[in-house]
Order: sequence, then C-alpha cells, then structure tokens
Amino acid sequence: MGDQAVPADYKQFFEKKVNIMLKLQRRLGSAYEAATDAELVERIASAKDSLADRLVVLGHHYQRDEVIQFADKTGDSLALSRYAAQQHNAEYVVFCGVEFMAEAADILTASHQKVILPDLGAGCSMADMADIDAVELAWKEISQLTDIDNVIPVTYINSSAALKNFVGRHNGAVCTSSNAAAIIKWALSGTKDQDSLPDIVEVAKKTKKKVLFFPDQHLARNTAYRLGFNVEDEVVYDPEIELGGLDQESAERSTFILWKGHCSVHQRFNVAQIENFRNRYDNAVIMAHPECSHEVVEKADIVGSTDAIIKAVNAAKPGTHIGIATEVHLVNRLADTHQDLYIECLDPVMCPCATMNRIDLPHLAWVMDGLLEDTVYNQIIVDEIIKEGAKLALDRMLSIA
Repeated sequence: MGDQAVPADYKQFFEKKVNIMLKLQRRLGSAYEAATDAELVERIASAKDSLADRLVVLGHHYQRDEVIQFADKTGDSLALSRYAAQQHNAEYVVFCGVEFMAEAADILTASHQKVILPDLGAGCSMADMADIDAVELAWKEISQLTDIDNVIPVTYINSSAALKNFVGRHNGAVCTSSNAAAIIKWALSGTKDQDSLPDIVEVAKKTKKKVLFFPDQHLARNTAYRLGFNVEDEVVYDPEIELGGLDQESAERSTFILWKGHCSVHQRFNVAQIENFRNRYDNAVIMAHPECSHEVVEKADIVGSTDAIIKAVNAAKPGTHIGIATEVHLVNRLADTHQDLYIECLDPVMCPCATMNRIDLPHLAWVMDGLLEDTVYNQIIVDEIIKEGAKLALDRMLSIA
C-alpha cells in the first residue's frame, strides 16, 4: 500500500504504534490458536472457577459477546477501573478492553493487584493521535501565542497514562463522555460548585480561561456547543503543522483549543445515514455518541455515552425503531436483548473497533491458564512517577463530577 492510500489521520497511528505493539504480543501456539471455541470456553470457565475471588474479569461494552460472557462487570473504562479498585480480594484484574483502560485500572487499583491486558495489540487509534511528545510541544507553542497560565489542559479518558500525568501536573483534569460538561465548566470557572454558576459563556469571558482539549475534537466541540459556545469560540490545533496552524489572533480569541483527533469508529457516521433511517421509519429515534461529528449529533434525538445510550434503549417504548451511531458490538448486543425494539447500527457496513476486537477467546484462555500456574502474562504497569500525576488528574475529575 503506497502512502497515498493511507489516510493522513491514521499515518501516525500505523507508523508509531501498531507495528511496535504487534511485535510485543507473542504468538500463543497451537494449543490456543487451533482450539475450538467450545474447548476455549471450557478452559476459561474452569480457570475462573479455580481462581475464584482472586480474579476479576472486566469487559468493556465494545467487546465481543464470547468475551463478555466471562465478565464479572461490564461497563465503560472508568466505571470498570473503579469497580476493580473495590474488589480488594482480587489479586488479578483481567481487563478485556484496550491499553489506556488497563493503564487507568493500574493507576486506581491497589499495589497488590496485577492488571492484565489479554492482547498487547489492543490499543486505541484515538488515544495514539495525541502522544506525550506532541502534547508537550503543543504546550510550548501555545505559550508563544497566549498566556499559558490561563490554559487548562483536559484529556479525555481515552488517552495514555503519560497524558493523564501531563494534565495532572499542569492543573488540569481527565474527563469522560458523561462528565465532559462538568469538567469544562470547572476548567473555565475554577469552581466545583457549579449549581451557583451563572452562564458559563459569560464566566469564560470574565476569567479569560481557555481549555486545551485532547485527543478527541468532537467530544469537546459537541460539549462546548451544548454549553452555549459556538464555532467562533474554537480553534483546532493540528500537531502536523507548525504552531498547530494557529496564530496569536486565533489563539487569543478562542476559548477552546481542540486537538485534531477523532475516533475512527464514530467518524464513519454521517447525516445521510440518519436521513435514510428516518425515511424508512415513521417512529425513528436516533441515538449518537458524542464522539460523532457535530453534524451527526445535531441530527440525533439522544446524545450520550455508551451507558446513556443503554439507558435510553432500556426506556424506549416497544416497537420503536432505533438507529444508533456507535460501535457495532454494543448495538448488536442491544438488539439481541431488546426483541421488542427494532435496533440497527446506522452504518450498514460498520466493522467492529479493530483494536477492541483483538481480545478473543484464545488470548483470554492463555492469560487465564498462566494465572493457574502463577504466571502473569501481559501485566500493565504504569511507572510510579507517571502514576502519581495521572492519579491526581483522575482524582480531580472524581471530585468535580
């Protein structure tokens, strides 16, 4: 494949991350690769029974069904990490998700707990669009264009521990898709007591605070617009361009400096898909994740995190036709468990999240068999110095929202 065939947004991901991670993940051997699903299911179930409360298995909403069946807890990345931290008897935490999730679990769990990622190739293309070197350079460049003391960094939880550490040590916070609005209001106002806040747009004008948000521009934009800001209040920082493509006027004018990053799954949804769905069904309800583009979010009836979408589906009236703009494993699972509803993924050719999809029965069986022999494969360990700053950013978020 020539360079022109590779989308520019993915080039950094392919060159800097995927190849390295694939080399780190060892082959499992025929004992796992040639085993049938039934054999693997039996091995995993037996290992879980033997390990009992020494083990907790976490499953992100986007995981395959054959993996989810073994999860002690299903949810989003932060909820799963917090759940693991509460399981004090669990010596082993097997996180069926992606790398940044396992890092967050290692940050929040106790020192006696070992966090395991079944396949080291399970990364996140969005998280890799903002690496620590690029963010530190951006911080220096932005400081040339505006008063950096007024800039509060906010990182989406879909980011590396190194970025969470950066944010923690620069007086910023982590956010999730559920609490992004509360974190942004805190960043612009400096207060956690948001019930007494006047209009946040007016507050931002008075404080002159700015938010540097990474790695997903869409979550930040959609949240900012929901709070009353508009296109004039934002600029996009492109790490591939000198000064991010900004100048002093644009940096000074803007309240939001948005990193040029996105989710490769949610980027696929578009307005035409929504219009097609509405044309087919009179009682159509559109649900979209806030990582989708603003054009898609504007056309949706319900916008929210994975947990919010699940709750909205649970509350839907029987017979409703629901088109969902998020990862297909979750959509299919909702369709299977709600036979009284008509649920479709808005993208008819949607593929699963490629990196999430790497966690499968052979890898899960392999790490579980290792634990039976007191061998820990693929332990995720965050450096203590990085962990300190990252935990500061996570704890700050938890105290705000």
